[in-house]
Amino acid sequence: MGMQRTTILIAEDDPDIAELIALHLGKEGYQLLKAADGREAVRLVQTNTIDLVILDIMMPHMDGYEVIRVIREQQHRMPIIFLSAKTSDFDKITGLVMGADDYMTKPFNPMELLARVNAQLRRFKQLNQPVSSVHQSALIAGGLTIDQEQRTVTLYNERIELTPKEFDILYLLASHPKKVFSAEHIFQQVWGEAYYESGGNTVMVHIRTLRKKLGEDKKQQQWIKTVWGVGYAFQG
Repeated sequence: MGMQRTTILIAEDDPDIAELIALHLGKEGYQLLKAADGREAVRLVQTNTIDLVILDIMMPHMDGYEVIRVIREQQHRMPIIFLSAKTSDFDKITGLVMGADDYMTKPFNPMELLARVNAQLRRFKQLNQPVSSVHQSALIAGGLTIDQEQRTVTLYNERIELTPKEFDILYLLASHPKKVFSAEHIFQQVWGEAYYESGGNTVMVHIRTLRKKLGEDKKQQQWIKTVWGVGYAFQG
């Protein structure tokens, strides 16, 4: 299946759960690393080429929220799937807003986890395919330049630091100027999973942060328009 070089980090302090995950992923040919605490998880990310992280929240030394904060601050862009006993919508939204790509609750179906791992890796590979020219991947609207190849955004030649999810939302909208996307469509496209009840809140929080970074709170150009009762559209 061509997965021999794909390395997955399992950050889980329960050895039985870690072994169960490893058993199923190992059958698929993935290379596996394990961390039993948050500090070790960060160290392994910093010292290895890791393609995806399965991350528990409640771990010794550093919890999963702190781990993902450090990973994303250090510009590691691999997909991260939270696997946690925390089941509330608040926990799910917190995890996704902090930079997770998916969130599964315990107890879990190992085959469903495997399917989500495969989906996240497939999507990440598609998003990061090289293009022949930077001009083909760059979207330019007014003073805003969105470069898909470099995954960078500049506004009037000033670099805007976005999280991976903020970038994906902006690129999706800007790729289809004036088209109105529902929160459900944005969630399914950007997070790559089925829409659930609080998904709209997750999208709304990301767009609010995105607008602030683009200077809309300073009465500059409104890049993202809210179409009440329908969704969001790029105004470039």
